[in-house]
Amino acid sequence: MIRQCARLLVLLLVALMCLQIYFIARVALMRWVDPQSTAFQRSELWRLWHDRPVVTPKALAPARADGASGQWGNDRGRIAWSQQWVDGTRIGDDMKRAVIASEDAGFVDHGGVEWDAIERAWDRNQRTQVLNQRFAKEGTRRGRPLKLVGGSTITQQLAKNLFLSGERTLARKAQEFVVTWTLEALLDKRRILEIYLNSVEWGEGIFGVQAAALHYHHVDASRLDAFSAARLAVMLPAPKRFQRNPGSAYVSERAATIVARMGDVELP
Repeated sequence: MIRQCARLLVLLLVALMCLQIYFIARVALMRWVDPQSTAFQRSELWRLWHDRPVVTPKALAPARADGASGQWGNDRGRIAWSQQWVDGTRIGDDMKRAVIASEDAGFVDHGGVEWDAIERAWDRNQRTQVLNQRFAKEGTRRGRPLKLVGGSTITQQLAKNLFLSGERTLARKAQEFVVTWTLEALLDKRRILEIYLNSVEWGEGIFGVQAAALHYHHVDASRLDAFSAARLAVMLPAPKRFQRNPGSAYVSERAATIVARMGDVELP
């Protein structure tokens, strides 16, 4: 029995090491090769394919797996999908500054993880969970419960989107840290930001800054002005929710705050 348990433990350790080697190899390849898709994108495509067929609107130019325009569909309808990779030099500096100012002000300085931000998010989420439990018990709040917040850096968000699921477990979070440090060790900040901006979600079936710029502002990503870029940056924490009303008062007010911060942002 002990021998069998030891053998199983060794097999699990070998499997874990092989997984880490796979992640390291994939990240190393990204120094030269643009990733064609992310784990999150593939999960979204699977969800749309099986659960929610969508008729493609004319205003949204969907992308094929090779990055060009096209459609995916099944016998129940078409899936609206838009993504087009653009080189970092074709993404305006205002867009880069807006995302850093909104999502990760210390991006150029940290090593991938900001522990103070994680601690603040943890404390706030503990209070939020207590309030949600009290509201549920008393029935004093209608609609959705208060949302939890994250303390993830841009690199952490990229690590999760590239390889991992969205579940909230300690094992998944630990793997996120490992991938994050791998990204920081093997790629420079400019490349990390380029991959992030080309792969992050900006609404259902809308991935990457080029698709977002065309969909919401009808311009190329290189031509976004400061306020338009800031409005897109505001959407990132909850793109599907903001997609329903991208011109809301909250988005405009938050965008003005981001524009005011953009002058202090250092680009990698």
